Amino acid sequence: MQNPTLTRLTEWMREGRLSRRDFLRQSTLLGLSATAAYSLAGLPMPARADTGLPRGGTLRMGMRVLDISNPHAISFGEGAAVIRPACDYLTRTAQDNLTRPWLLERWEASEDLRTWTLHVRPGVTWHNGRPFTAEDAAWNIDHSLRPETGSSVVGLMSGYMLTNEETGETDDDGNAVTRAVLWDANAIEVVDDLTLRLNLKVAETAVPEHLFHYPLSMLDPEENGSYGVGSNGTGAYTMVEHAVGERAVLERAAGEHFSGGGHVDRIVITDLGEDSAAAISALLTDQVDGIYELSESQAPMVTGAEHIEVYRANTAQTAVARGKVDQEPFNDPRIMLAMRHATDSQSVIERALRGNAGPGDHTHVSPIHPEWADLGPFEFNPERAAEILAEAGYPDGIDLEMVVKTQPNWELDVAQVMVQDWARAGIRVTLQTLPASSFWDRWTEYPFSLTAWGHRPLGPMVLGLAYRTGAPWNESSFSHERFDELLVEIGGTVDPDERRRVMGELMTIMREEGPIVQPHFVQVATAFNRRVLNFTMHPTKFIFFEEMAIEA
Repeated sequence: MQNPTLTRLTEWMREGRLSRRDFLRQSTLLGLSATAAYSLAGLPMPARADTGLPRGGTLRMGMRVLDISNPHAISFGEGAAVIRPACDYLTRTAQDNLTRPWLLERWEASEDLRTWTLHVRPGVTWHNGRPFTAEDAAWNIDHSLRPETGSSVVGLMSGYMLTNEETGETDDDGNAVTRAVLWDANAIEVVDDLTLRLNLKVAETAVPEHLFHYPLSMLDPEENGSYGVGSNGTGAYTMVEHAVGERAVLERAAGEHFSGGGHVDRIVITDLGEDSAAAISALLTDQVDGIYELSESQAPMVTGAEHIEVYRANTAQTAVARGKVDQEPFNDPRIMLAMRHATDSQSVIERALRGNAGPGDHTHVSPIHPEWADLGPFEFNPERAAEILAEAGYPDGIDLEMVVKTQPNWELDVAQVMVQDWARAGIRVTLQTLPASSFWDRWTEYPFSLTAWGHRPLGPMVLGLAYRTGAPWNESSFSHERFDELLVEIGGTVDPDERRRVMGELMTIMREEGPIVQPHFVQVATAFNRRVLNFTMHPTKFIFFEEMAIEA
């Protein structure tokens, strides 16, 4: 039965209150097929050349090979790229930013958006031949939400799936210790072998998108959340080799994948180290067929090569300079406010990113996001920044150290430009550079660091992941009661004008009290040999290896 909200979405689109792009997204989330949604919006379906592709061969990828033994807790996209070919997801947000069923056949949402019925695709089997069932899906969602797993899925789902209960223990200050648990014993309900029901604490519109958050791959419950060579999966490939810092190899699984994909025989991923020049050299000299990410400073090195294709996408990817608000001096929000006023966004975009970026307004919400509220540009005013520092007790300026990764090199470029601009306001920052592998080991612990954040299709998704109280990826330790309340409110709000109003309040809190400096949104890019067929740039840099083929 069609969700009544779909009728309202159609009316809002016809009235001009909802763009056709946003209609497509929201209507498919509520269970309308992509074909029907495109038809109602008066748009042609994107063409996909995933049939008639050659089969066989080896696809060679230059990319970091990191620890992926606990997939539900990974915090880097390269790890997901190694897991995704072997372990599918319940849904898939494709290159057009629409979320479609994947291991699910379809879903339905109740009118109040508190009951989501998920129908598992029949006939899907694990590599060992066992059927994939609703029980398997339920186990994975539950495992991701357990505190001991340490999954960032909690940042997305805690508002509608979890509650805090007292453990009977107290901390050193005598405060009661609580633990996050499912809000109701029936929150994850297995109806039958092919039907799963999520019964939510409050309304939420984006459940299908949350199911494609990259740590939420479907793992074999019999392996208890671990993953390695020979692990079971439902994907088109199995992993046959994995050595951290060296290489990973996946081979096509026996039988046909339900998607029809899995064109190449083998995927070989080689870790080329932290030197970005080594990756470019390997691509140009035909040692690899593609690389994970291309920085704009590297692009001129490959754009003239006839055998190389550069792919780009405008996205909400960014990097934030954040202070940890439970540590001095960042426990005073005026410090980050001063740094925001001391940041020249246009300078960062032109000098560090060669103009291939859009301005940010220090809210971590992009104009690409459908609920973005236009608050106007944030004032660049070094003099005002110095005044705020003086009010905070630093009349002679302040000395700080910021941790930044050396790869991708655009992050270091951004940090260096910001450091130069901050100095005009008496904010003296020394950079501590770390290789990416070392940085990610402790990325949520640094007092002050620059962290890259990938694209998310919705503003509330990234705000929930990064700034919700207690979320595993809340690297700044930001905690704001009204902010958390608004995240819950916007999750259950469908009306586009109301969503923008709520988002405007969230963004205002970030600009006035938030823990970050965020001056830009970058254009993501990668490069592949032209013999690689059927690659399309995903805004989140996701690579769908099973769609790709190699020309002999």
